[in-house]
Amino acid sequence: MSTTTAERSLLRDGNFATFWTGQTISALGAQLGLLAFPVLAVSLLGATEMEVGALNAASTAAFLVVGLPAGAWVDRWLKRRVMIAADLVRMAAMAAVPLLWWLGVLAMWQLYVVAAVVGVATVFFDVSYQSIVPLLVRTSKVAEANAKLEGTAQVSRVGGPALGGGLLTIMGAPLLFLGEGLGYLLSAVFLWRTRVAEVPQPVADRRPLAAEIKEGLAFVVKHPLISRIVLCTAGFNAFSTITFTLLPILVLRELGLGAGGLGLVLSVGAAGGLLGALAAPWLGRVVGEGTLIPLSALAGAVPLVLVPATLLAGSHGLALVMLVVAEFLASFATLVYNIMQVTMRQRVCPPRLLGRMNASIRFAVFGVMPLAALLAGLLGQSLGLAGALWVAAAGGLLPPLAVFFSPLLGMKRLPDSVDPAHL
Repeated sequence: MSTTTAERSLLRDGNFATFWTGQTISALGAQLGLLAFPVLAVSLLGATEMEVGALNAASTAAFLVVGLPAGAWVDRWLKRRVMIAADLVRMAAMAAVPLLWWLGVLAMWQLYVVAAVVGVATVFFDVSYQSIVPLLVRTSKVAEANAKLEGTAQVSRVGGPALGGGLLTIMGAPLLFLGEGLGYLLSAVFLWRTRVAEVPQPVADRRPLAAEIKEGLAFVVKHPLISRIVLCTAGFNAFSTITFTLLPILVLRELGLGAGGLGLVLSVGAAGGLLGALAAPWLGRVVGEGTLIPLSALAGAVPLVLVPATLLAGSHGLALVMLVVAEFLASFATLVYNIMQVTMRQRVCPPRLLGRMNASIRFAVFGVMPLAALLAGLLGQSLGLAGALWVAAAGGLLPPLAVFFSPLLGMKRLPDSVDPAHL
């Protein structure tokens, strides 16, 4: 990276702006699919709790199945090309849903296949995405870049569900998949126009795949801060996955709030995330970058207690308000947490290990999600919807303890290297 580029503000950096624009469009399209999947499954195909859990599991199983080797492969390949290929695969998979619906043969098992294919492509995209940011901007701008990317992603999450809910009133849910496919196509176009200073790993430097995977895992497990982050994030993802797997059934079936109500809850929640993304750098300076991680982790877990409490609300209006408040507060805190902990990981990890580090972490923190989604279905059938949601809300309060009782609490500035003296 040239000195001129390094010194340029991110707002004036055309190359970063190109990347940023593509990811914003992609995030907007993804929100249409996020709403379309559960509405299609629950409202049109009559999915049960177990089937909704299986659908959610299919969409995240790839992190458990191919997450670790994906990191080693991404470290060998050009990350921008991997992201473009992943976008094109996801576009094709999404386009298959309205086609099957038009032919009159759409069934749950086909949704499982589409979700699984998109999940595999997403693993490779996400590992590359988190590994490419430090290659686009200098180290001191990584936190700002993450905040900008997450901020506009949250703008998309605000508008996406509301737009999707509105479109569902005038068209069938399968057609929303076309919007997501278009988002992936445009993301690929903008990535193609983005320039990244990277070279593939020389073939002579490559070791057996298992050895490279082991190196990435060892870095994550032995790092005194990252290992705590993994424990916290994996635990929280497990319990929150139970909540959000059952949320469409709660909103659409038990509370009778309709697709518009679900879209409103997700949109307002995303607005909280947007504010969290904008506030994260400022909060890091005021509270302390390290201290902010455990505080935001705990603040993200507490509001989810309101989700099962909606069943005791007594009125649809009050239940909707409680869901909106829970989503807003939880999203605000979660985005603050994610921006700070991702920034820390990108700062302390050697560039040659970025792909494997991110893949190892995602293997753990996202690998629990398909298992939790299946558990959501089992809990929903055995304990009932209310019992399952209360288990998730109570359990979600435990994972933040991993970072609360750690060196992060009281830390003003996150480390910039892997030197233990900085921890």
